[in-house]
Amino acid sequence: MQCEMCGAEIRGAPNVIYIEGAELQVCNRCSRHGTQVQTGQRAPAQRGVQPVAVRTKRRPRDVFDLMEGEIVDDYNEVIRHAREARDWSQKDLAGEIKEKEMLIKKIEKRDLIPEDAVRKKLENVLEIKLLDAGFEESAAEGAAKVTTTLGDLIKVKRSR
Repeated sequence: MQCEMCGAEIRGAPNVIYIEGAELQVCNRCSRHGTQVQTGQRAPAQRGVQPVAVRTKRRPRDVFDLMEGEIVDDYNEVIRHAREARDWSQKDLAGEIKEKEMLIKKIEKRDLIPEDAVRKKLENVLEIKLLDAGFEESAAEGAAKVTTTLGDLIKVKRSR
């Protein structure tokens, strides 16, 4: 008989263990990896099969999923200039929007793109716009606008 875990030949009586809901017959070395099942006793999962609810793993949320539009490319400069125009330090701005100073520093260094909630706070306090103004308009125009594509330019050479 072979061990159901490592495949080694079992000499003598096999050890019956319970691992991850399965009852296995294993060698002495592999028996330490599970719970020993006593002879004559079956594993709890094998007595009556009960349906197991399968949970689908959700994709982790991304900052870009939460955003309402495209943020301007130079968001860090816009924030810094608006802050400096008010003669505020990064600590002052953080206090105004009730966030940590480190968050402001990372945003201004472009290490971090502000989430929607933080972006809205910054826009309200600094009286600026961080979303691309033409985002919604360009998306609506893009559907009706016909442009030349690469496929329009390529001539297909057909062999005979």
